[in-house]
Amino acid sequence: MPTIGVAVAIPEPWATELQDYRAAVGDATATMIPTHITLVPPTEIDGELAEIESHLAEVAGEVEAFAVHLRGTGTFRPVSPVVFVTLVEGISQCELLADAVRRGPLDVDLAFPYHPHVTIAHHLDDGALDQAFDELADFECEFPVDGFHLYVHDQDHGWRPTRDFALGTR
Repeated sequence: MPTIGVAVAIPEPWATELQDYRAAVGDATATMIPTHITLVPPTEIDGELAEIESHLAEVAGEVEAFAVHLRGTGTFRPVSPVVFVTLVEGISQCELLADAVRRGPLDVDLAFPYHPHVTIAHHLDDGALDQAFDELADFECEFPVDGFHLYVHDQDHGWRPTRDFALGTR
């Protein structure tokens, strides 16, 4: 059974900047995970990708493009050892998009309430998490979101985008 995820990709140059930072702070998973805002977390599927792709295309066609503004850092500690860059614009649009995507064949239960963010440190010791929280506190960027991606996990290469879905194509 393949494991898939659905996410908004962070564009360049910020994607590489944040991924490189994640690797530099000691997050061993950094090179296997493109920089993103999760819409559907890693999910094992037992059906065909075609049904999921059809669903995602339908959702994408019904949602208009929107802007995201990332600024500063946040954390899920003590519940989860994660430090992230926060969204200050585009939160509600990501929530609505994630809700629409997580219907039908992707109706999955979430371990935690949905909170759009960009992970920069995960499963590291407290010192490294504190460092990431402090060092990227001044991070800021803005970009348009005009689509999202279906990712499939490859054991050797990590998460790979397999299909793009443009927003507002209906």
